[in-house]
Amino acid sequence: MTPGKLRTFLAVVQHGSARAAARHLSVTESAVSASLAALHREVGVVLLERSGRGLRLTEAGQVFSDYAGGILGLMEESLAAVRQGRNAERGRLRLGAVTTAGEYLAPGLLASFTRRYPDVEITLDVGVRDVVLARLVQHQLDVVIGGRPPAGRGLVTRATRPNSLVVVVAAGDSPDLSAATWLLREPGSGTRDATLALLQALSIEPRTLTLGSHGAVVASAVLGLGVTVVSADAVAQHLAGGRLVRVPVRGTPLDRPWHALTSSAPTATTRLFLDHVVNRRAAGDLAFRARRAG
Repeated sequence: MTPGKLRTFLAVVQHGSARAAARHLSVTESAVSASLAALHREVGVVLLERSGRGLRLTEAGQVFSDYAGGILGLMEESLAAVRQGRNAERGRLRLGAVTTAGEYLAPGLLASFTRRYPDVEITLDVGVRDVVLARLVQHQLDVVIGGRPPAGRGLVTRATRPNSLVVVVAAGDSPDLSAATWLLREPGSGTRDATLALLQALSIEPRTLTLGSHGAVVASAVLGLGVTVVSADAVAQHLAGGRLVRVPVRGTPLDRPWHALTSSAPTATTRLFLDHVVNRRAAGDLAFRARRAG
């Protein structure tokens, strides 16, 4: 079983067909089909099955896909680790962030980090909590800024930063919480889960409207489409400018600190970034506080 076969398999999973995977990999469709056939023979079970004009994972294929992603990610991480051991300041940093942190926290941290270490190769992957944490578990990211990690996934909190979730509404509105429309983030979002838990705690079942991103939720709240739960930091300017106001709700604000998360063995360049984010002189008002080991 070679890395090439695993990459081809994952390309088919990602793009949905051998033809699309071939375009992505810049190879022929027959080469992709041959690689998949060889992988199926080697594994001994069916990993992909026909679905319309494309391919989809079988139950066994889903399990194998998770392992394949982790294997390739760990291989790349191991190469980066040994290469960065010589010079962390010229290494690679694959940063992930949940959507809110990716829009309002990560850019500032990266700006100050790149000023200090301009030769580090950086990528930023922003998405909902479930997606970016899965990529971290599979060693496809080096560090993630998000909420508290679920137990049992081998993730380590290296630093934290205060963050609170508040209920907001357009200025001038005085909503009846049970009658108002509550604006929700997309499935997989930690803020969405926190909002649904709050509604349950309040014993209300209001109308809800799911929107596709953090930005869409905030913009819709400003326009008066409903009530929402959001990071206080993310709407600080809207609150200061009078476009949004906080709604006093029992059980809020919700304490949801940011966590800087890594695997159990971060690379040298990852450690360099972690040292930066806990350095208040370097990171300024965006600084985290280092988490003590154990």
